[in-house]
Amino acid sequence: MNFEYAIGLMSGTSCDGIDCALVKITEGKKVELIAFVSDPYDDALREKLLHVAGNAQTTAAEILLLSALLGDRMLKACIAVCKQANMNKENISFIASHGHTIQHLPLAKEYLGHRLRGTLQIGDVSMLNEHFACPCVSDFRVRDFAAGGMGAPLVPFSEYLLYRSTEKCVALQNIGGIGNITVIPKAADVEDVIAFDTGPGNMLMDLWCMLKFNCRYDEGGQIAGRGKAHQGLLETLLDDEYYQKKPPKTTGRERYGTKFIQSVQLYAQTHNICDEDVLNTLCLFTANTIALSFAHIGKPDELIVGGGGAHNKTLMDYLRKLLPTVAVKTQEEIGFSSDAKEAVAFALLGWACLHRVPSSIIGATGARHSTVLGKIQY
Repeated sequence: MNFEYAIGLMSGTSCDGIDCALVKITEGKKVELIAFVSDPYDDALREKLLHVAGNAQTTAAEILLLSALLGDRMLKACIAVCKQANMNKENISFIASHGHTIQHLPLAKEYLGHRLRGTLQIGDVSMLNEHFACPCVSDFRVRDFAAGGMGAPLVPFSEYLLYRSTEKCVALQNIGGIGNITVIPKAADVEDVIAFDTGPGNMLMDLWCMLKFNCRYDEGGQIAGRGKAHQGLLETLLDDEYYQKKPPKTTGRERYGTKFIQSVQLYAQTHNICDEDVLNTLCLFTANTIALSFAHIGKPDELIVGGGGAHNKTLMDYLRKLLPTVAVKTQEEIGFSSDAKEAVAFALLGWACLHRVPSSIIGATGARHSTVLGKIQY
């Protein structure tokens, strides 16, 4: 059987670091994870990425240098994952990188007399191309924009290939900085797949941890577990038109970033809510946004949770309580990796690009038609 060794790279909205997965792809349908490396960003780089993505004042030179720096970090991650697997670089068929999103504008805005949309991911793949001497695929989202889509979510292509069942309806919830869900009906064709962003994933919890507990995230949900939910704050957070909007839809840091957490802080101060209770409420808020998403699509038989949020016990407990009739599982419980899932997905998207296979799913992005995603550098 024909197979290829490939590397997939992902840097998500949480700005935690670079996820790098070395996989074996057999005929584009079967994927085996060979090795995985997660390279965390230092505080200075993480703060700079948050600064630029948060619409703060910056310069073209700063964006250029950030892109070059991320390219260098991606190269080091690829070298490390090959070393872990004892894999010679000559055996790598291709590398696919999502890059790092610093701006995503799916809704048109007025600019110089025009109404325009766009998305921008940085992280120069040229150094990868030079070192590995193999094709590198990047910039996956823009082609879907051109076809009228929102450029997100893109992971459903891999989920359809890997998780489709002829016996049950399967939903896959990724909880990274932003939460996104893919629903694959029983015995679905690709046109039947629905996917969209459910709302904030870990983003608000992480921002609160940095603001109040001097840590990047709540490991295992331990801090949230010490608090209790505040009903008034929860109701205020859920009073958002995004959750009533029908899919396809997408969101990001531009909505659930610094200004949003500042409004949470003001509410907490006004109502004298302790920091642990706020974090617990933010945790329950994320769980509620996921549960509310089923009002649009119906409840699945099984919900498989991946991303960093799958490690948050408090969040997972809330999800199971809110969805008592759904079998809620983590990627690890079915033999996969929550942390590597998105990096693996972009390896598959890179495979599709190189083999000219359309990989955007119109039930996810809202595009007029499916397209081949990605730009290739040989």
